[in-house]
Amino acid sequence: MNESQLAFIVLYLIYIAVTVLFHNTCFAYPFRLLTTFLHEISHALACWLSCGSVRAIRVFNNEGGVTQYVGGCRVLIIPAGYVGSAMWGSLFVMFSGGKRTATGVAGTLVGLLLISLCYAPNRTMVLLNMGYAVVTSIFIYIEWTVFSPILNYVVLFYGAFVGIHAIFDTYQDTIRRTVLRSDAYACYEQCPCCLPKCVGIQWGLLNVALQIFGVWVALMQMSDKCQDQGWWDCIVSDNWDLNAEKLWEWEEQTASKARDWVG
Repeated sequence: MNESQLAFIVLYLIYIAVTVLFHNTCFAYPFRLLTTFLHEISHALACWLSCGSVRAIRVFNNEGGVTQYVGGCRVLIIPAGYVGSAMWGSLFVMFSGGKRTATGVAGTLVGLLLISLCYAPNRTMVLLNMGYAVVTSIFIYIEWTVFSPILNYVVLFYGAFVGIHAIFDTYQDTIRRTVLRSDAYACYEQCPCCLPKCVGIQWGLLNVALQIFGVWVALMQMSDKCQDQGWWDCIVSDNWDLNAEKLWEWEEQTASKARDWVG
């Protein structure tokens, strides 16, 4: 483990501790609203991807939200909220390690914040989106013209808080209790073979896995092997040790051992 990886892990753990300790305080309120926005925009993105039409995206000051849409694939749109917000948390963590990657994901966030204002937003969402768009844009400007690194720390905090809050939210709303108007219950109505709490457990496990995956990829990017490679080059290189030949050899060895054991 090199110094960059160690610093990343320490900072990530500090952010997790801050998130857990101050989760229900006024300090965390704007970040909880950001997670709600990412939940709703994920519904909207799933709707657009399945050829639906979004009519309104709104975030309320009680940390609730709603996305009104017509058409699209409900089986894709319904789980996109809780899973989508966790996915955004994973992406923020994943891309926080580099200057260009952090700028890219931060710029994407700013773009979504501004685009969503075209869909009948309420007052809370206008204030939230404009505030985050301005603040995040300022950090991007500082990163490239005044001082670096700083955007990396901001994006990593976004990722840690959004990821942990998405897990906590999934537990509170879909596993600990059953809410008739929740996404998990709506998913149950689409697929009655899976009870709402079972749906919530699946989402919760997936959300935890996404956060772990984000940390893993970020650490991979900071490894010595990836120092002289771009982000994509590192991902598709043999650093992952997942090439087909090795997998095939492993399967043959496992099958041979199994035959010897049976014999």
